[in-house]
Amino acid sequence: MEQRLFLGDEAIARAAIDAGLSGVYSYPGTPSTEITEYIQGSAAARERGIRSRWCTNEKTAMEAALGMSYAGKRALCCMKHVGLNVAADCFMNAAMSGIQGGLIVVTADDPSMHSSQNEQDNRFYGRFAMLPVLEPSDQQEAYDMTYEGFALSEKLGYPILLRITTRMAHSRAGVVTRAPLPENPLNCPTDGRQRYILLPARARERYRRLLAAQEEMTALAEASAWNRYFDAPDRRTGLLATGIAFNYVAENYPDGWVHPVLKICHYPLPLRLIRRLAEECDEIIVFEEGYPVVEELLKGLSGNGPKVRGRLDGTLRRDGELTPDLVAQALGREIRSPYAVPEVVEPRPPSLCPGCGHRDVYDALNDALKEYDAPKVFSDIGCYTLGALPPFRAIDSCVDMGASITMARGASEAGVHPSVAVIGDSTFTHSGMTGLLDCVNANSNVTILISDNETTAMTGGQDSAGTGRIEAICRGIGVPAEHVRTLVPLKKNYEEMKAVIREEIAYPGVSVIIPRRECIRTFTGKKKQTKQV
Repeated sequence: MEQRLFLGDEAIARAAIDAGLSGVYSYPGTPSTEITEYIQGSAAARERGIRSRWCTNEKTAMEAALGMSYAGKRALCCMKHVGLNVAADCFMNAAMSGIQGGLIVVTADDPSMHSSQNEQDNRFYGRFAMLPVLEPSDQQEAYDMTYEGFALSEKLGYPILLRITTRMAHSRAGVVTRAPLPENPLNCPTDGRQRYILLPARARERYRRLLAAQEEMTALAEASAWNRYFDAPDRRTGLLATGIAFNYVAENYPDGWVHPVLKICHYPLPLRLIRRLAEECDEIIVFEEGYPVVEELLKGLSGNGPKVRGRLDGTLRRDGELTPDLVAQALGREIRSPYAVPEVVEPRPPSLCPGCGHRDVYDALNDALKEYDAPKVFSDIGCYTLGALPPFRAIDSCVDMGASITMARGASEAGVHPSVAVIGDSTFTHSGMTGLLDCVNANSNVTILISDNETTAMTGGQDSAGTGRIEAICRGIGVPAEHVRTLVPLKKNYEEMKAVIREEIAYPGVSVIIPRRECIRTFTGKKKQTKQV
């Protein structure tokens, strides 16, 4: 055992290694990225041969993790909250098949949308799949929950959903580690065909088993050390806090609890503890990061019991992250914030890096589209989404991974011309290839720019699944070879870029333009590293 200073992400990664992990399967996405990066950089993980290569998307990651679990090994699958939407097909059905080796799925939610397009709370996915959810209140619990979560998964025979948020992922605290465990031996299930072939007759039986398992899952949550009741003298108000929100509540009571507090970090909800709080208090204030998940359930359970307050009635704001100050305000306590934002500090919007190839792509695209009355450009998730901002103002949409191509197709078929899609190399292999196939099959009149910077740049420069293969992929999907064009986005090639864009817009079918230049950040990083060597 030793004490280390860890990010929440790093605590999870180290715990997984110490718990006998055999493989981590992920797609990079803030705020979950550092979990896999820690394992990739770990000497202990390399010595043990832990698999840690990035996957093409979250669905393939979830399926690979389930496959490793099938073989009896312990597997970790990590993603940001919207990634679970992509992995949901496998995630939901893994609750039907169950697992063999321990399987933990990490969802890193992003309240306040620091780097995301929504604020969804994936505790709902846990309830939807009827699986246990663990939600650490601090970095030590993030470590402990991961370390013990694999054994819990194997005990129950089901995956565990570990839910963290941005603040937990990216803040540091001291963590006491535990003795490393050996990896599980290879141990495929003897009843695999009964469990993993989800034909309707077998799936119905597996569903009945999942329903029957709810009693044990709830009993374990009731007895969990991560769910705890703190008694206090003033029982007019009871406080219920989940996950990291418990820390924010605790910061407002440095001298000890004044009101009874129920800390919930292990779901399903511990109903016995909740009933105790409801019976002893006149009102309950619920503090939870994200949606009012527990608050809504509490309102349904309380009936004629205590009044329930929280995000739904305006006691706390409905959107954004909680903070100790917001909690203090809800408690009617004095806000003691020694730091104020100076008036001289101005917000600085994000922008494309100086020297970024996306800049040249948007300049050329904007210039080429000037001769059309109502062109529409459908963009995607990546650095190039910043083309929405000045000085470019070049895009009209950004909805979800891969949507640029399929939205361009739909708009084209509605009569929009030109209908242009802009997508990055990593996003193209993540979710764009199937949309391109739809366009080819429909012979849609769309022009698709795959702005290839040879990396997954927005999340820190991880490997991109399609590097060196994008032209071949597009031709293999069915785009005519003469309409798969490659360019180098530099000022000296500006006129050529405009000409190629004009030519492919004029072509009445599917065309792909691939402006390719290495991300300026990875390029300068490599150059700096070479110079140091």
